[in-house]
Amino acid sequence: MTEIEDKLIDAILAHVVFDGWSETAFRAAIEDTGVDPVVARGLFPRGARDLARAWHDRGDDRMAAAFEAADLSGMRYSEKVAHAVRLRIEAIDDKEALRRATTRNVLPLNAPEGARMLWQTADRIWAMLGDTSDDYNWYTKRMTLSGVIGSTLLFWLGDDSTDNQATWDFLDRRIDNVMDFEKLKAGLQKNPLLKPLLAGPNWLAEQIKPPKARDDLPGSINPRR
Repeated sequence: MTEIEDKLIDAILAHVVFDGWSETAFRAAIEDTGVDPVVARGLFPRGARDLARAWHDRGDDRMAAAFEAADLSGMRYSEKVAHAVRLRIEAIDDKEALRRATTRNVLPLNAPEGARMLWQTADRIWAMLGDTSDDYNWYTKRMTLSGVIGSTLLFWLGDDSTDNQATWDFLDRRIDNVMDFEKLKAGLQKNPLLKPLLAGPNWLAEQIKPPKARDDLPGSINPRR
């Protein structure tokens, strides 16, 4: 992320509380920073909408940096997942800006992008944890964790407990629910009575593969756009 992008993100946060993630807030950020409007529009063609996405990406980057610097040696796997989600929430530098973004993303036009951002964060977390799944589990893990992140963020927005302790307790419960479900799935797979019945569905599930990056095509894709 460039210095200009960082400056525009920081500048718009001061206006989002009053104007939301709007064109008005975007133009105010340009004026505050003195960035050439042509340059700003080139970096963020959709204005505030792209700046909101860049703010989300910056939060993911900060989460990843904090996760890499943390001592995780004494943590169980589930605790590492919870820790990563907590770091992502702690990387949010403006609660009201997130509240405004959440309100915007419930609109039908914006809902798909909001879901993509949650998925992106979940994917980033699984990558940090060294996930090697190469079948349908690649999708179910990210879908499940996206739900955990989304519900925890909504809880956090209304949390007024000391040091957000209620949010972290809520997060631990959600992670425990997910781990219990994974244990149930594993138990069903090992059940000799169910094994013949699951042979067909398991074969079909193994044919589902995660998306792979292509390096044999011209051009590139910027995930933020």
